[in-house]
Amino acid sequence: MKIDVIGGSGFIGTQLCQRFQKVPDTAFSILDKAPSRTFPDHDVNADVRSVEQLRHHMSEGAVVVNLAAEHRDDVRPLSLYDDVNVGGAKNICTVACEKSVNTIIFTSTVATYGFAPVGTDESGKIAPFNDYGRTKYEAEQIYNEWQAEAPDERTLVIIRPTVVFGEQNRGNVYNLLRQIASGRFMMVGHGNNRKSMAYVENIVAFIEYSMSFKPGVHIYNFIDKPDFTMNALVARVNRIFGRSEKIGFRLPYWLGYLAGKGFDLAAAVTGKRFAISSIRMKKFCANSVYNTAIDETGFVSPVPLEEALEKTIRHEFLEDHSNEDVFYTE
Repeated sequence: MKIDVIGGSGFIGTQLCQRFQKVPDTAFSILDKAPSRTFPDHDVNADVRSVEQLRHHMSEGAVVVNLAAEHRDDVRPLSLYDDVNVGGAKNICTVACEKSVNTIIFTSTVATYGFAPVGTDESGKIAPFNDYGRTKYEAEQIYNEWQAEAPDERTLVIIRPTVVFGEQNRGNVYNLLRQIASGRFMMVGHGNNRKSMAYVENIVAFIEYSMSFKPGVHIYNFIDKPDFTMNALVARVNRIFGRSEKIGFRLPYWLGYLAGKGFDLAAAVTGKRFAISSIRMKKFCANSVYNTAIDETGFVSPVPLEEALEKTIRHEFLEDHSNEDVFYTE
């Protein structure tokens, strides 16, 4: 099997390719504008915004996995969301038609649902609150059009993950764990809001699993259950560190949000990026709980969520892995 992993130099792509490396008779290429530090012999320079680069490097009849995206909250200029997420999807589909590609796996996002009701599943209302969620959903429609051109031959898998975490990742979950590890963590709000999370090893296992799906359109949220409240999550992390599970001072939400607005203003004036913003405060204190129909496919995540959380904490804070690469996703 030949697999083209577009945007494969990043966190999820590197984990995915490590998985492919162990599968007999599987060849993979990484198409990315950034070089792969883990697989330099497998990567080629290709930006999804360039149809010519994709035309030159995409493989005839390959399975295409598209992980490329602009996703940060502070992307500038805002047009990059459309150029990469929407324009990239158009370019991939154009070349896929030329190269007789019949399977595309696209990692979208639960951000397509916006601030969704608790328990939103794949039939949930599409209501993105930012350009990231909007452009990811627009990309989904482009891939749907590609599949509809040959519905009995083409397989489209759309995976909408919640926040993804794991070893070597420097995203939102890592930032939270680091704050707790430092002993300086301060809970914002009541902490009863629940969060869905996804462990990277589990999501790449599902991507591989989905390559066997039959022609058609297959859309799945990706979540590892159970969904922790912020209070329960912080307590579990403290327990792993051997500390009291009690949470100390809590900052009222309105005050945290106001502080985020102050950092928004500072970012606008200075052009600098800050770890705190009003949208991040809002997301931190909101429920983000999703359901999924993945169980109906027969897939079982290889790593239970509590074990995944402990593995990540031990790797990042209790063991020495200072010589390993890290991936900044937020």
